[in-house]
Amino acid sequence: MKMFAPLVALAATAVLAAAPALAQEPAVAEAVAAAVPAEASTHVVFILNTLLFLIGGFLVMWMAAGFAMLEAGLVRTKNVAMQCTKNIALFSIAGVLYYICGYQVMYPGDAWIIDGVFAFNMFAAMEPAGVGADAVDALDYAATASDFFFQLMFCATTASIVSGTLAERIKLWPFLAFTVVLTALIYPIQGSWKWGGGFLGSDAEDGFMMTTFGAAFQDFAGSTLVHSVGGWAALTGALILGPRLGKYRREGGVNPMPGSNLTLATLGTFILWLGWFGFNGASQLAMGTIGDVADVARIFANTNIAAAGGAIAALITTQLLYGKVDLTMVLNGALAGLVSITAEPLQPSLGLALIIGGIGGVLVVFVVPLLDKLKIDDVVGAIPVHLCAGIWGTLAVVLSNGDASLGGQLFGIVVIGGFVIVTSLVTWLILNATMGIRASAEDETAGLDSAELGLEAYPEFGKGSQFA
Repeated sequence: MKMFAPLVALAATAVLAAAPALAQEPAVAEAVAAAVPAEASTHVVFILNTLLFLIGGFLVMWMAAGFAMLEAGLVRTKNVAMQCTKNIALFSIAGVLYYICGYQVMYPGDAWIIDGVFAFNMFAAMEPAGVGADAVDALDYAATASDFFFQLMFCATTASIVSGTLAERIKLWPFLAFTVVLTALIYPIQGSWKWGGGFLGSDAEDGFMMTTFGAAFQDFAGSTLVHSVGGWAALTGALILGPRLGKYRREGGVNPMPGSNLTLATLGTFILWLGWFGFNGASQLAMGTIGDVADVARIFANTNIAAAGGAIAALITTQLLYGKVDLTMVLNGALAGLVSITAEPLQPSLGLALIIGGIGGVLVVFVVPLLDKLKIDDVVGAIPVHLCAGIWGTLAVVLSNGDASLGGQLFGIVVIGGFVIVTSLVTWLILNATMGIRASAEDETAGLDSAELGLEAYPEFGKGSQFA
């Protein structure tokens, strides 16, 4: 009978919810309580929390498709197959490396080698807790495998951010080698500082953050820990790699290089928007109480309106600045709104979430031309979206979260940014010295699809087509 306890509890929950409408008889509640085993409520919480991780995880996994479509649409025809290859390869590499190393570094328990800074727990992801257990005391908060699955998707997202910025001129294998380092070490180490119980996340009164800033660093779902990390890694790579051939004129000015398929780019944006509900919503990390479910619903609403605010802000700003609406800016404006609200999607009112997302959308419109003035070639706009909006969103936490301080937020941004810049720079320089990270001028001109993969995404257009 114990195997049916969760079902009994779920049915009981439905009956209890309906009881007030059935004349609010106290006897109904008493009868239900008597019929449900004492451990059933624990089982239900376990099931619901695990379900939240799993549903959130596959929604975030769907974001991998969004990144692939967005990038495929924003690069030129001759590089589309390469972007698709990079995206499926990086997701697979993240899946393996986060299992081998990343999860154990990021969630070490008590296995800190340098307290609060670096750890490695070799058994962290090996045994899913509670599987096959009947006794209540054998059940964990949620199945460990579900938590591993959910956290893995964040790691893969970080790597996806780097891919688009460096498109059309980086070689495949050096990029994948960087992905190994990013997913195995760089992302997990800095992630452990906040989400793994490290020095940025401790709210103990005698902890470093509390004694220094009066508050721990706050980043609900990763505006800094995921998005700005990907942005910093992308920026360092872009600086070493240099711009695409012909992107910038010697006398000044920019040569436009339109993407191959704005339909795909738009589809990719909508996929990312959908996936973000899992990204932010499941970061509540609990769905076992009425309060938790209400919070998840609030997060969904704030996430959606922030994205809408970013898109509308970019739409209006480009019309005012250029006299025409720029679709690519609107797409990135929506994504910037999503990144901006990610650091704190629960506490703001809908109105404040709209403003936070809107400011992210405006940032994109101004940062894109700024990067061009600096001759930093970001093919898909990932640096404005993920780095700049990520920083803004992390600072905006103080507008609604009383447990955050401006000094603490700035400190977290600087420490994480400095760590990622240094480690990424060292990694890129080593790869450049050993493998060479940039495609030859001949290969870049021909397109990486044919040069590195020996195929074309759109063979019917042919080489030399006006669409290339």
